Amino acid sequence: MVSALPLFSGDRFAELSVILPPLLRDADLVAEHGPEGRAVRVRLSQLTGWLLTQTRQFEAADIALSRCMEESSDRLQAAATVSTQCWLLLRRGRLAAARELATRWADEVEPRISRATPAELSAWGWLLLRASAAAIRDNRPGEAEDALRYANSAAVAMGREFAPRDDFLQAFGPVTVALKRAENAMIVDKPDLVLKLSARIPTGGMRPTSNNRNRHLLDVAEAHARSRDYAKTVEVLQGIQADAPQWLPNQRYARDIFGRVIARRRTLTPEMRSLADAIGVPL
Repeated sequence: MVSALPLFSGDRFAELSVILPPLLRDADLVAEHGPEGRAVRVRLSQLTGWLLTQTRQFEAADIALSRCMEESSDRLQAAATVSTQCWLLLRRGRLAAARELATRWADEVEPRISRATPAELSAWGWLLLRASAAAIRDNRPGEAEDALRYANSAAVAMGREFAPRDDFLQAFGPVTVALKRAENAMIVDKPDLVLKLSARIPTGGMRPTSNNRNRHLLDVAEAHARSRDYAKTVEVLQGIQADAPQWLPNQRYARDIFGRVIARRRTLTPEMRSLADAIGVPL
């Protein structure tokens, strides 16, 4: 499984579609030989649930994540799985359920910041970010800001981006919080603020996950589109396509952004046609 982790963190979905079925079968066999084997299966179920959520296979994702929760014996790993469950609920439009689940678990795992480990801060911080994301989409800006403020407190206490046990799904810190603050600004239709916040986000040091970084860039592309800077919108989308060619086609948000851009164009350049084909926007 260790050799498969770069495929997950690198959004290499085509390769994962080939190796994941035999990996899951092997994990079931290993799980029969004791706690260490079961821990491997829990971890693989967690990653599989994340991947299925990413690729919009929501029913299968729910099954994988539920199985992970049933077998998990580690509180922080369970919290990380709940974070992915909240993301799944968000992608399915179940905002109240996502907010309630994230808030309940954030209350359960809230650490004493002065004594908290980075892993505890990461788990708590991510649940707060999920609560904020659900609240802002559910027209609860006050709750969204409160959750984001607490998440920022956790990030400040950490001081930098950190991935507990090198788990890319739990990578958390000041940069991740900044990305989510910009995301909230885009949800409430403040493109100027999105671009302002994006310009302040540091690019050095440890980076947030590919998914979170590219999701932020979609917000940047949308902000440029709302500002009628369509050339910059296309430039940002082309950059994402170059960095994450298997990730971008799974993003309905990207199709919505680019679909509006080409609807306002009388002619398309070859590069724009290529991008439309890659994203899945009909011409």
